[in-house]
Amino acid sequence: MKIEDRTFIISGGASGLGLATARDLHSRGAYVSLLDLNASSGAEVISEFGSRAKFFETDVSSTESIEAAINGTVSWVQETGKDICGVIAGAGVGLPGLIVDKTNEPVSIESIDFVLNINLRGTLDLIRQAVPHMTTVKPEGPDGERGVIIMIASSAAFDGQMGQVAYAASKGAVASVTLPLARDLSRYGIRVVTIAPALFDSNMTKLMGPKVKKSLENAMEWPKRAGQPEEFARLVRESVENGMLNGTVLRLDGAMRMPARL
Repeated sequence: MKIEDRTFIISGGASGLGLATARDLHSRGAYVSLLDLNASSGAEVISEFGSRAKFFETDVSSTESIEAAINGTVSWVQETGKDICGVIAGAGVGLPGLIVDKTNEPVSIESIDFVLNINLRGTLDLIRQAVPHMTTVKPEGPDGERGVIIMIASSAAFDGQMGQVAYAASKGAVASVTLPLARDLSRYGIRVVTIAPALFDSNMTKLMGPKVKKSLENAMEWPKRAGQPEEFARLVRESVENGMLNGTVLRLDGAMRMPARL
């Protein structure tokens, strides 16, 4: 699918991997609708991108907030005439916690809900609200493609560490719905691809201490470093352009298999 003159909705689009993705797609002629909670960062990005970008302050754990962002994007698309052909669900959080701590207290259900509501529910809610505006797009190319959905899982979906029960559950669920989503949307010519990154420089990894980050880097086979946001964005671009990528989860991890503990 071509990128130029298409509108892409990107949650978590004002920072980290989402912002790197937005920059890459925008540089290739895309229109980008950025959904993020950080309004100040969103304003900065829009001033950088210009008229081919819109920002919507959005809490992806709120159906009403997503609805407002989708409606705003649809109104913008009616002005530009550039159809919605892609969704990149990049909003995510991590909140570590052992299922039972050293004092024999279970992890709070509130912290589990927080992670699941953003990483899983927020992803599916964004997709379900955006898709009806993609199924009616004029099909393009020899295959009659209408668009692509790209979700973000994590290497923790496959080898989560101690304290990552909620996070691994959320990302494992995202990975597991990739194929059924692709099957649901195949009749409309809409593909579904999930990317599962390991350690990448992002807002989430900025919260790590230097010893924790170094331990994770040591678990990388090669290269022994955190991935760069631009490397993630490059795989998103390939997922958009390569029509044979569908119903699959792509690990982007430098052959990293996380140990049980650091």
